[in-house]
Amino acid sequence: MPRSTIHRADADLKHAWRARFQSLPPSARHALRAALLDLRRDAQHRAELQWRRHKAPMACYWKAVAVYSGHIARALR
Repeated sequence: MPRSTIHRADADLKHAWRARFQSLPPSARHALRAALLDLRRDAQHRAELQWRRHKAPMACYWKAVAVYSGHIARALR
C-alpha cells in the first residue's frame, strides 16, 4: 500500500474520531479526558517501574498505553 494511501486513511480516521468526540457533551469530554490523563500518568509510572526491574516488554507495553491515552486525551481538548 503506498504511503500516501496510508496517510489518507489515517487522516480520514482522525477526522471521524474528532467528529465523534465533538458530538459528546462538554461534561462527558472533560470527564473522559481527566480519566485518560490519569491513566496516562499511571501507565508512565508503571513503565518506569518495569524498566527499573529490567522487564523491557512490560515497560514497552505500559509506555504504549501512556502514549495512546495521551493522544486520545489531546483529541478531546
